[in-house]
Amino acid sequence: MRQRKAKDLDKRMEACGAWLTRLPLAEHGGDAPGAWERDESRDLFLEIGCGKGDFLIAKALADPGSDYLGMEGQETVLLRALEKARETGGGAEDTGDTPAASSPLSNLRFVCDYVRSLMDLFPEGSLAGIYLNFSDPWPKARHVKRRLTWRGRLKEYAQVIRPGGAIEFKTDNDDLFAFTLEEIAACGWTPAEETWDLHGTDLPAREVMTEYEKKFLRAGKKIHYVKVIV
Repeated sequence: MRQRKAKDLDKRMEACGAWLTRLPLAEHGGDAPGAWERDESRDLFLEIGCGKGDFLIAKALADPGSDYLGMEGQETVLLRALEKARETGGGAEDTGDTPAASSPLSNLRFVCDYVRSLMDLFPEGSLAGIYLNFSDPWPKARHVKRRLTWRGRLKEYAQVIRPGGAIEFKTDNDDLFAFTLEEIAACGWTPAEETWDLHGTDLPAREVMTEYEKKFLRAGKKIHYVKVIV
């Protein structure tokens, strides 16, 4: 569902500009102004459809030795993620183009864009992993290739993830999860972790939740989860 444009959107986005980047990233040959110039020796994890940022902010805080990038196409939704990052990791020092090195979220950036060909944005083997959390199910059959877990997309993700990296997927949607398992099998992969009830297990993935995940759990819904090593 498209969100209503937030009041003073442009001004508020600018105030959070320290956590906003552009693709391609600078060290990957990108020439976009404001691209994130990061240390390539550090692991880089991507969340596609990062929503309001709860999941990725928690990940970045828990793992300061790695870098985290969130992609979200709806500006009003992304604004909430940016403002949360600023509230959590900002301060007087973080009013320029980048967060201060001392910021607890200096390892986090967001990009305002819808998912497209990742091969145009990241070189082969440059990501340590990809997170797909509560993606749009695109339930109509004619939209199957728009699903973020369609086999064509999965194979593309595998190209930009280094050997041993992972694709992790969470959803509350039974049909989308069943579809995803079929697509994983079609790629010739065997899940490293798979469950129809994540929070009934002791899997580490249950420890960091998205805003949707918290909401669905309160409503008594089961969270489905699968992890594939590529």
